[in-house]
Amino acid sequence: MRKQDVEAWDLWGAARSGRKERNAAGAETWFNWTQWPDHGPTEKDVFGDAAGVRVLDLGCGSGGNLAHLTAWGAHAVGVDISPVQLAKAHDRWPHLDVREETAERFLAATPHRFDVVYSVFGAAWFTDPADLLPLVHAGLEPGGVYAFSHNPPALTGCYGPQASQMHPPAKGDEPLYVRRWDYEPRTWAEIVERAGFTEVTAEVIPPPAGRRTGTLLVRGVRAP
Repeated sequence: MRKQDVEAWDLWGAARSGRKERNAAGAETWFNWTQWPDHGPTEKDVFGDAAGVRVLDLGCGSGGNLAHLTAWGAHAVGVDISPVQLAKAHDRWPHLDVREETAERFLAATPHRFDVVYSVFGAAWFTDPADLLPLVHAGLEPGGVYAFSHNPPALTGCYGPQASQMHPPAKGDEPLYVRRWDYEPRTWAEIVERAGFTEVTAEVIPPPAGRRTGTLLVRGVRAP
């Protein structure tokens, strides 16, 4: 884990206002796969009922999705490298089980297997899939679901590891960058299938009216 990555995510987290108290439907907790509020599929649409399910959130941030799954009875754990983000999670939802760790290190060390592993604009986008996917596969129960979402590639023909600037630097400061991995949906599906997953889907969720950027959602199942 690079110190620069932690600094970048802390900066990004400090600049965000956090999840609102209620969504458009009046719910206090909800799951959001996309970058747009009150938009896109629910957790049930992607991996089913969360009650009693052992779940791992890779890059849980300030904990909004994790809090929703916990409220619905999941045994949920979240990992993130940003102390700023994790402090926000603890402040709003003190009961959440969140750990300051990289996805790779946590998966390599945990003795547990999970029914669901997911990442929403999190570690799945910002970790080399060659490193992460074997660990996710090994960490899932047979029949378990891996799902992740993030922006589609920003530039046509520009795929693989990219440099992502996290926040405009203040005057005189050096910009902070992290690496992300961009692929078209079909390529992501092939990568996930090669890692041993079945029933793989990769699609772009259309954006809400008035917005231009959709959300890439990838899902696969560890074979029983």
